[in-house]
Amino acid sequence: MPELPEVETVRRGLQKWAVGRLVTRVEVLGPRTVRRHRGGPADFVARVTGRRFEDACRRGKYLWLPLDDGSCLVAHLGMSGQFLAVSPELADQPHLRARFSFTDGPPELRFLDQRTFGGLLVDETVQGEQGGTVPASIAHIALDPMDPNFDRGGFYAVLRRRRTGIKRALLDQSLISGIGNIYADEALWRARMHYARGSDTLRRQEVERLLDAVIDVLQAAIAAGGTSFDALYVAVNGESGWFDRSLEVYGREGEPCSRCGAAIRREAFMNRSSYRCPRCQRTPRQPRW
Repeated sequence: MPELPEVETVRRGLQKWAVGRLVTRVEVLGPRTVRRHRGGPADFVARVTGRRFEDACRRGKYLWLPLDDGSCLVAHLGMSGQFLAVSPELADQPHLRARFSFTDGPPELRFLDQRTFGGLLVDETVQGEQGGTVPASIAHIALDPMDPNFDRGGFYAVLRRRRTGIKRALLDQSLISGIGNIYADEALWRARMHYARGSDTLRRQEVERLLDAVIDVLQAAIAAGGTSFDALYVAVNGESGWFDRSLEVYGREGEPCSRCGAAIRREAFMNRSSYRCPRCQRTPRQPRW
């Protein structure tokens, strides 16, 4: 699933290619893409047609386009959702799910989704549980660590009250948003911390070091356009990200750690994999698996 850097890259593309434009025509190719929209495909088309995209916003991994009537178009990218700004003359790509045309002509905006886990809906905006105006469907999502309103002290206090592994906490979108498996592993390596370290055992300076590592890796990934392992994720202009070239541990099982030379390990974690350096990220005495 795209994480914060990939979604931020898409948001920036939408800011350039969609914001400020008036929608003249919407086409939905199959009801599954708008299954989360309560009114169904016809209502979705009616709600977006004639509306202007006012902005492109993101919270964590979640993306939305405020409309000029106060509602917003929410986009869930899922595993393979992507927006592309292309000429209307370009033949339809495989997995095309929706199309938006504008009064000012090309390019049109297309939503593609190979695995169809993503989707679009029109939602109302509300005050988020941690502040800010957000779509009602994501009001429970926490701020991400790059948000200027993110409360580091509050995050530390919650960690101290929980008895869970630190990576589980990083993946909890109601606690801290935007971080998925890839960037959690990368940040924990930078912070020299094992993923099963108990959140309640962390000192304040360790949490600060970890948050700094999270922000560093997210900013580096954004600068690289995100991580693209295949064609399922590209930016709005069709380009792939290249942060996979800078990964220190994720996907590098058996390769030497760039810091100490030990072989990177891959271990089972929450029905997926975790990657770590066994020398830089030693197993804690009382791990919280």
